[in-house]
Amino acid sequence: MEELRDRVSRVIAERFHVADDRIIEAATLDEDLGATSLDRVEVVMCLEDEFQIYITDDEASRLHTVADVVTCVMAGVQRAQAAGANRRL
Repeated sequence: MEELRDRVSRVIAERFHVADDRIIEAATLDEDLGATSLDRVEVVMCLEDEFQIYITDDEASRLHTVADVVTCVMAGVQRAQAAGANRRL
């Protein structure tokens, strides 16, 4: 779980061009980290690539804080793992 948070933080820091120490769970993407709408789209695409998951437009529209992003990615990873397990059965 900590590794997942670290990877999410790294992606956000790289895409938003902010220092790692600004990536705290309470930080808002827009106000605290200065994300534009394009930045938000790019970070979603990068997270999908990084974790091999799919984030729906509805899920993406609900990402307001770093904690929201971590929760969304964790849910996506769990869905992907469950789908993989179902395919092996």
